[in-house]
Amino acid sequence: MILIELFVPQGVFDPAQRRRLGERLIDALMGTEDAHAKPVMDSARALTQVLVQEPAAWITGDPHPADPADPPRYLIRVSAPAAWRKEMSGHAVERLTQALADTEAEAGRNPARLRDQPHALVHVVGIAEGSLGMCGRPMGSLELIQHMTAPHRDDIAHLPTADLPPGTVIDPVCGMTVDLNTTDLTLEYDDTVYGFCNGQCRRIFADEHGVPLKA
Repeated sequence: MILIELFVPQGVFDPAQRRRLGERLIDALMGTEDAHAKPVMDSARALTQVLVQEPAAWITGDPHPADPADPPRYLIRVSAPAAWRKEMSGHAVERLTQALADTEAEAGRNPARLRDQPHALVHVVGIAEGSLGMCGRPMGSLELIQHMTAPHRDDIAHLPTADLPPGTVIDPVCGMTVDLNTTDLTLEYDDTVYGFCNGQCRRIFADEHGVPLKA
């Protein structure tokens, strides 16, 4: 599960605008690339939630304080499993800032200020393994990936491969296309070489098929 908390000064957006921005943040974080199988991405989106919060007070340490609502300041906090934090940070800061910039442009404000001045802060916070709960029980990052992908494994196994570039395969867990020439994340099972987009997908496949992983 991924939680996006957006903090914005009071009165900047009406309810419809808050909803639109929340949806835009999800779109930005999930991306529009067809990296994973669509059903898996739909499952990931379903587990992503946005809370838009308007604090009663917004105070900065700027020696020349201005109204934080004119133009509006932003703080985004993304909470996700710690195992995903580093990879997620690489694109979350850019994509979420751009989503805010698009909103600023729609409102007739200068979107460039979000990159020229510290008016939009993005924090990506990793939740320690075992500290995230869902369905009434603690879940680690592996369990979350299993939850998102297990219902779609049969569909992934039947994805067409005829048009794939030579040397590429489909990750059997999440459906992402993997280049066997550039990755060490592979396993051989039943005389077939499988490639994986990350170590967690590889671990899930190995555990489910009884394939030992080298230390």
